[in-house]
Amino acid sequence: MKLDRYGLPLTTGSDRAAACYVDGVDRMLAALHGADAAFDAAIAEDPDFAMAHIGRARVHQLNMEGANARAKAAQARQLAAAASPRERQHVEIMASVIESQARKAMTAAEQHLTEYPRDAQVLSLLLGAFGLYAFSGRADHDAARLAVCERYVGDYGNDWWFLTYLGWSQTEAGQVVSGRAITERGYALKPENAGAAHAVAHALFEQGDGTEGRAFLSAWLPANDRASFLQGHLAWHIALIDLEEGNADGALDIYERHIKPANRPYPPLNIYTDTASLLWRLSLAGKTGLESHWNDVAAYGDGFFPKAGAHFADVHHTLVAATTNGDALQARLAEMEVRHADGKLAPGASAIGLCRGIAAFAAGDHGDAVRILAPLMPELVRIGGSHAQRELWEDTFIVACLRAGQGRQATALIEERLHRRPSRRDLAWSQEAARQ
Repeated sequence: MKLDRYGLPLTTGSDRAAACYVDGVDRMLAALHGADAAFDAAIAEDPDFAMAHIGRARVHQLNMEGANARAKAAQARQLAAAASPRERQHVEIMASVIESQARKAMTAAEQHLTEYPRDAQVLSLLLGAFGLYAFSGRADHDAARLAVCERYVGDYGNDWWFLTYLGWSQTEAGQVVSGRAITERGYALKPENAGAAHAVAHALFEQGDGTEGRAFLSAWLPANDRASFLQGHLAWHIALIDLEEGNADGALDIYERHIKPANRPYPPLNIYTDTASLLWRLSLAGKTGLESHWNDVAAYGDGFFPKAGAHFADVHHTLVAATTNGDALQARLAEMEVRHADGKLAPGASAIGLCRGIAAFAAGDHGDAVRILAPLMPELVRIGGSHAQRELWEDTFIVACLRAGQGRQATALIEERLHRRPSRRDLAWSQEAARQ
């Protein structure tokens, strides 16, 4: 009997196919390139291996290769008829994600894990900044993610992947000290794991430790050059440190060398959200002359996210369109309204409100931006992503308040952020707000 790395049986007669499949799963769990080749090799060894087909379908999906993802998922479903009940359920859950049936996939994954808690790929679907919980529209998704990790601590023990996400989930839920310690345990077990490097970066961000964050990432990135599809996003984390330190030129240099969309071998959602958000933050910091970069990102978004659908892409589309194309902005808002009316916009009206606040800010109507964004700050969590990603909208609200002469409206938010972690930039904003 062939087993995966977590001791679960695999329906294949080929040792080589099973080994390639395990390698592919590990590469996905560690955010490393090469999962596609590993799953392809598994399929070449055993064309009837359903799990390898669904793994390959998932990689297609992450790369926004929708037709290929759906075709592979359909093939996996057919082949799974001859597989075990666990594998059939696994395939069905993964296929539901690929077919944008997020609620169905989330419910099925939770149920599946009660029977098969060590089905790590299924558990991984629920986790992370882009996981099913984060993009569910729930205000409690940080707590939900931590709860499901804690439920299965005994099933995973000292596993490098699980420790990474247990630690990251604690960090995002506000338990930063213990979260960092657990994450670092996982990192020590597999230092090339980009997911662990990312989780460490988040812990350092939440602790306001830019010096250590820069040192850690500046060592990890060149040591793992071209190994991971998180390379650009980890460079984005260094750019955030530059912005915190008032070095917009340094952040722009990182953008141009490591993040801008041209020829980046990373998942499109990562590329689009990282580029749009960093350019917006640079604009908030007073950086000008970004027009060509904005136009490049707009063209990239038109290619991969031409219509409303993935709401995290949609709220970032607003940043781009508000800067480059007012007609495109209005068209996307109209599409989001339709999705909301159809019950397909997970964060609900709050996502549309955030987009309208961004539009008002970009138009220079800072008072209107304050009016729109103020009641939405408690709802911001519903769009998903990480704290670090969502702070963009908080930053926009704070800057809008300051520019509108309403700095005291932002005082409570700034104080809450400073209570969470030290920040030179937030402290400067706090002092400016107090003077208004």
